[in-house]
Amino acid sequence: MKIVADTSAFLAVVLDEPERDWIINQTAGQELVAPEFLPSELGNALTALFKIGRLASADLTSAWNAAQSIPVELRSIDIEAALELALKLNIYAYDAYFLECAVYSRLPLLTLDRALANNARSLSIPLVE
Repeated sequence: MKIVADTSAFLAVVLDEPERDWIINQTAGQELVAPEFLPSELGNALTALFKIGRLASADLTSAWNAAQSIPVELRSIDIEAALELALKLNIYAYDAYFLECAVYSRLPLLTLDRALANNARSLSIPLVE
């Protein structure tokens, strides 16, 4: 089975967050899918963590390398459809990209973001829980 995984899931794994083992167990034997901009989003999130002092520069590079070692199929998405979702749900476009990827691909979504999970439920997107 394939699963759309969002940035929060990747970050939890590479930063050894408490949810790491749960995510690994949920995705064992599964294929991960994400919108093609995932590497940019990961880079942005890692530098944001660095800027607020939660991540040292050496740890940022290590986390980036770890993230790059996770097999994931990057897919293009319909940006216009994602923007329509963003407007409909009053959310940021980057969250809508993951929702659009899950809707279009007809795949469940793995996220640690409660607001994103609630929006996925409102769109009848199955969640990995």
